[in-house]
Amino acid sequence: MTTSATKRDYSLIGRDAQRAVETGLSAAEWYHTDIPRKEMKELMKREDGPAIRDTALWLGGMVVTGGLGAALWGSWWCVPFFLVYGVLYGSASDSRWHECGHGTAFKTRWMNDVVYQIACFMIMRNPITWRWSHTRHHTDTVIVGRDPEIAVMRPPDLFRLILNVFGILDAGYAMVDMLRNAAGIISREEKTFVPAEEQPKAIRVARIWLALYAATIVAAFAMGSILPLMLIGLPRLYGAWHHVMTGLLQHGGLADNVIDHRLNSRTVYMNPFSRFVYWNMNYHVEHHMFPMVPYHALPRLHAMIKHDLPAPCPSILAGYREMIPAFLRQLKNEDYFLKRSLPPTAKPYREDFEPQALAAE
Repeated sequence: MTTSATKRDYSLIGRDAQRAVETGLSAAEWYHTDIPRKEMKELMKREDGPAIRDTALWLGGMVVTGGLGAALWGSWWCVPFFLVYGVLYGSASDSRWHECGHGTAFKTRWMNDVVYQIACFMIMRNPITWRWSHTRHHTDTVIVGRDPEIAVMRPPDLFRLILNVFGILDAGYAMVDMLRNAAGIISREEKTFVPAEEQPKAIRVARIWLALYAATIVAAFAMGSILPLMLIGLPRLYGAWHHVMTGLLQHGGLADNVIDHRLNSRTVYMNPFSRFVYWNMNYHVEHHMFPMVPYHALPRLHAMIKHDLPAPCPSILAGYREMIPAFLRQLKNEDYFLKRSLPPTAKPYREDFEPQALAAE
C-alpha cells in the first residue's frame, strides 16, 4: 500500500507489484472462518441439477426474448424484449463464466467447460486469459500491483465508471485485446499470470472470436440492418448495466492490501432476479473465503458463518449509499477506505497486514 505522498501503482509489472512480493503480502495466508471438515465437505459437494435448471432458464430466456425482439424488430414492442435479452446476454454471462471457470457450477466437467466458453464469448473475456487472471484475483484479492481485476482504482475515475455502465470502455478494451491476441501478441502483463504453454490457446480463441464477429458484421451489411448485432455483440453494451451495478459492490470503497476477505469484500442481500442473474455472487465475502463452494450452496454457507462476518448490506441501494460517499471521499484522499466492523462473535483479524503496514517509506 502507498500513502498520498506516493501514488498507487496498479501495474502488474510496476513498483507496487514488486513491493507486494518483497514484503510477502502476495504469499500471505488469508483468514478463513473455522468450519468443521464434515460440514465443509458437504458444502463443497457438486451437483449438476441446480446449474442445469438455471442454465436452461438462462439460455431459454435468451431464446424467447431474443426471438420475440427479432420478430417485433422495427416497432417499439421489441424494446422490452431486448432489454431483458441484453441483461441475460451482457450481465448473466458475467456470473456464468465466473462460476464455470471455478469448475463448481456443474459436477460434470464438460458442462462447466461448454457454458464457460459460451459465457466468455458473450462477456468478451478470453477464456484462457481470464481463467488465469481470475486465479490471481483470488490469490491476491485487491492487492495493489498483483490483482489484475481491481474494478475501482484510488482515486476512483467516476467518468470511467459511468461509461462502463454501458460497457463502453470494457468492451472497447476487450476488442483491442482480441485483435492483439489474434495477431499473436500476448501483453507483458498477461505474461505475468498466463503460463507460457497456455498462451497459444489464448491466441487461437481470439482468432475464432474475430471470425465470429466478422461474420456477424457481414450478416448485418447483407441484411441492411443492425439486427444481427443486436443479438450478437451489442448486448455486451446495452445489457452491461446489471453486472456493473453488482460488480462494483464486490470490493468498492473497501480496504486494499489486507489478507482478510471480511475487510476487502462485501456481501449484499439482493432481490431474486438479481440473485439469478448474479448467481449468488452477492455472497461475496463467503465466495472469496471458500471459492470452491458452488454458487447454489452460498446461502447455506452464509448462514453458517455470518456470526464471523461484518453485517451484510440489506439491499443494493444500501450498498451504494455506503459506497458512493466513500468514492467521493477518495477523490480528495485516496488513502480513505471503509473500515468493516466485525460483530462481537467474530474472531479478530490479523493486524500485521493492515493497510498501514505497507506504507511507503
